[in-house]
Amino acid sequence: MSHDHAAVAKELAQMNGLEAMRALIAGKFPPPSIATTLGFQLAEVDDGRAVFLGDPSDRIMNPLGVVHGGWALTLIDSCCGCAAHTTLAPGLGYTTVETKVNFVRAIAPNIGRVRAEGVVIARGRTIITTEGKLTDSRGRLLAHGTSTLIVLRPERAEKVGNAQQ
Repeated sequence: MSHDHAAVAKELAQMNGLEAMRALIAGKFPPPSIATTLGFQLAEVDDGRAVFLGDPSDRIMNPLGVVHGGWALTLIDSCCGCAAHTTLAPGLGYTTVETKVNFVRAIAPNIGRVRAEGVVIARGRTIITTEGKLTDSRGRLLAHGTSTLIVLRPERAEKVGNAQQ
């Protein structure tokens, strides 16, 4: 599905972060193309918390016959980023400064649905620190990590958005 990413971002920026994430879950906006492409979706949010569900498949495998680690990292980056986003006032943005992930268990493409949960562990005026865990349907840890994000003020968030167009 094609849509105007800039228009969606502008409309979401009028809401606080938690409202924006809830609007995405409710289907008021199309899902981000990264989620559609990689087979995951935002499922739950709360203040400082976000959960994604993902369905690994053989189309994201590496040459070793397991799901590529970049897929797990992307899920952790997404849940951590959205957890941070839920804490933002209208007009504020964020971007990831650093993400560090430990891969605990290989992910087979037939493992079934996985869950990525991100939580804010420290929130300052400029820097937000989060941690994320990726688990299988039995609750086994697949990967975990931390992410550092920088809060973008309206003028900087607009410049970042324009540069990406």
